[in-house]
Amino acid sequence: MKKLIYILFALLFINNNFAQVSFDGSEIGLELVASASNLGGSVGGDLKYASILNENWAVGPSFRLQRTWSNNFGTKFGYSIYGGGLFAHYRLKNTLYGGVEFEMLHCPLNYVNINPDRNWLATLFIGGGFSRDFNHKIRINAGVFYDVINAANSPFRSSYVLKIKDQNGQIQKILPVIYRISFFFPIGNKHYEQN
Repeated sequence: MKKLIYILFALLFINNNFAQVSFDGSEIGLELVASASNLGGSVGGDLKYASILNENWAVGPSFRLQRTWSNNFGTKFGYSIYGGGLFAHYRLKNTLYGGVEFEMLHCPLNYVNINPDRNWLATLFIGGGFSRDFNHKIRINAGVFYDVINAANSPFRSSYVLKIKDQNGQIQKILPVIYRISFFFPIGNKHYEQN
């Protein structure tokens, strides 16, 4: 666990010395979460502040807030998930990106009962996908991420997309893989400097 956190911090401070052009700018990123059914739902999102280190690296802090509610078998309850973290994205030629996203979240969920005194939990997603800038007005990142930590009470557990079932259709294992779509909006001016 400590090694993974050290790797994350190392990635945040690596500077790509091979780039021909350096950028100085920032972006605000937004990832929205929404789902609902007659048994409950969830709404919220993640706000990121990205420092653009050069044409490839975007790093910075993030903050997540999510509200979940349930009406399972007539028992109504709700809870909030919140916390912060760090992320690093490596963008390759306005086509692909790879990323590491670490978050510490306060989550009262343990899939058996609601415990408001539950401690904080860590998530560490590693993955990547497609990244595209549209006329320097908006960048869309769409990717697949794997939670290396995979805590039993992870608030992302209901969003995991890979489930291994037996011959009777019963779920035997859930793999911690999720889809993520984020929108990044540039703020301020970018200054171009030749190396």
